[in-house]
Amino acid sequence: MMLDLRERPFTDRGSRLLVMAADDGSLWIAAARYETPLRETTVLTGLRVLAGDRELPVRRALPDRVEFAGGVALAFAGPDTLVLTGDGGDGGEGGDGVRAVWDGGRASVGDALVLVGPGGDGTHVAAPGGPPPDGRAVLEAAAARWRDWFARMPAVPSDLRERAEQAWWTLAVNLVPIQGRESLIPSKYGYVGLWNWDSYFHAIALRHADPGLAREQIRILLDHQRPDGLIPDVVHDHGVLAETTDLPRSDLARLAQHVGGPPVREAVPVTKPPLTAWAVWKIHQADPDPGFLAEVYEPLVRAQEWWFTRSDPDGDGLAEYLHPYSSGLDDSPIWDGGPRAEPPDLNSYLALQYDRLGDIAEALGRDPGEWRARAQALVDRMVARRWTGARFATLVGGREADVRTPLDLLPLLTGRLPADIADRLVADLRSPSFWGERPVPTVAFDDPRFDPDAMWRGPVWLNVNYLLIEGLRRSGHPGTARELRERTLAMVRDGGGLYEYWNPLTGRRAGRATSGFGWSAALFLDLAHEAFTDSAGSAGSAGREG
Repeated sequence: MMLDLRERPFTDRGSRLLVMAADDGSLWIAAARYETPLRETTVLTGLRVLAGDRELPVRRALPDRVEFAGGVALAFAGPDTLVLTGDGGDGGEGGDGVRAVWDGGRASVGDALVLVGPGGDGTHVAAPGGPPPDGRAVLEAAAARWRDWFARMPAVPSDLRERAEQAWWTLAVNLVPIQGRESLIPSKYGYVGLWNWDSYFHAIALRHADPGLAREQIRILLDHQRPDGLIPDVVHDHGVLAETTDLPRSDLARLAQHVGGPPVREAVPVTKPPLTAWAVWKIHQADPDPGFLAEVYEPLVRAQEWWFTRSDPDGDGLAEYLHPYSSGLDDSPIWDGGPRAEPPDLNSYLALQYDRLGDIAEALGRDPGEWRARAQALVDRMVARRWTGARFATLVGGREADVRTPLDLLPLLTGRLPADIADRLVADLRSPSFWGERPVPTVAFDDPRFDPDAMWRGPVWLNVNYLLIEGLRRSGHPGTARELRERTLAMVRDGGGLYEYWNPLTGRRAGRATSGFGWSAALFLDLAHEAFTDSAGSAGSAGREG
C-alpha cells in the first residue's frame, strides 16, 4: 500500500513520530502526544534531500520506507530513530554528494544519517553524528517487519483488499507504549491514549491475528479498574481519565459550550459504554482461553454491578449516563437537554453483558442461570417502562427527548425483544428516516437537527452500524443485517480512507473527522473478513450441492 504523507503519514508500530508532507514540498516531523495538537509537538521542519543544487523529490512512501529519487530512503531503525540512507537499492546516486537539509540543520547523507533521535530532555532533536548504522540492514529489517504484519491480515474479498490493507496498517501504526504496555490508540492525530470503548472494537480485529494482544487491551483497562467497579474512560501517559476532575481544560470549555442545562460542579465519574464482557467473549470464541476468562470474570462482574449501584440515580433499575463522555456520543443532540441522559443503548448493552457473563460463567463450569434471568428481567423492564408503542424513549433530565437517533434501535442487540417490537424497530431502521445508500445516520435524516458533517449529529459511525448488524442477527433479521454490512463495507471501500466518521450523503470524510481511526479500521476488517467467510461458505455449499 502507498502512503500519501498527509492522511497516511510515515510512522511505525511503537513510534510516536510522524513524517508528513508540508505544503511547500518539504517534509516535517511531529511527535504524537496525549491531548496535544501536532503543531505543538513539531520536531523538525523543512526537510529536503539534495544532490548538489538539485532537490531529490519523494518518489513514493510505503509502510517500511520513504523513497527519494537518487536511491535515498528514509526508514525507522527504532521507535525514536529515523535513518536517511543513500543505500536505497535502486542504483541511483546514493550517498555521493547527497545531503539532507532542514530548518536549522544540514548533514551529508553518506551511507546512513541518523536524522532524528531521542533528546536528553525527553524531546526529539536532529541528531547527526556518531557511528552511522548500516543503511541496507535498516531497510531490510523494516521491510521484514511489515511483511510479517501484512502476512497476518485476516482474509477479505478481493474488492476490499486495498482498503483492508490500509486498515491493517492503521492498526499496526496505532500501537504505541502507554505506561510501558503496548496499547492500540484510536489515532496518532490527537487520540494518544487507550480509550475504553475503542479498545473493545480494536480487540475484535486483533483477535483474528494476535489474540494475545487483543487480551492485553482488556487487561490494561481492568488493571486500572477502580475499587467501586468503574473502568476508566482513558488510560494515558500521565494517568487515567476516570472522573470530571481528570478532564483536560479544553474539554471542560467545549462541554460548557455544548451541553445544555446548568453546569455540573461536583466530580462526576467518566467511563464508556459497558461492552467489556462482549469483547472478552468474542476473543474467546476466536481463541479459547479459559484461564483468561477466569482472570477477568470477577472484574467484569464488578464493572457490571457499578452501573446499577453507582449510575442509576433514580433507583428505577435502569442505568443512566451521568456524563456525555460516558456515552461515547460526546456531541449528540441528546445532550442539548442536559448532562445526564438515558438513551436506549445503555441498558441494551447491559442486558447483552448479562448474557455474555452467562456464557463466561458456563465456560468456567458455573451456573449461568442467574445471568440469563437478569438479562431477561432488564429487557422486560425496558419494554415496560420505555417502549412507547412506536419507539424506545430516550430520557434527558427525566423528560422524553424528541431527537431521533439509531440508539432507539439498539435494543435489537439484546436478542430478547418480543418479535412484534423487534419487527417494528427493523421497519423504522429501513424507513427513509435511517435507510439510504449509506446508512445509518447518527441523527435521523428527517430530524431537524440532522447535520451530515457534525460529529454525532448525522454522520455514519462504523461502531453504530456494527452493533446494529449484530443486533439484527440476534433479533432474527439476518437479511437486513447482511444488507447493512454490504452497504457499510461499500461506503468505506469507496470513501477515501479510514475516518472517524463519514458524511452519509456523500460517502466521504465528514467535517472534522480524524483520519487513521482505529475502530473504523478494526470494524471494517472484521466485517470484511466475515463477508469473505460467508462467501467461502456459500461457495463450498454450492460445490457440495452440485
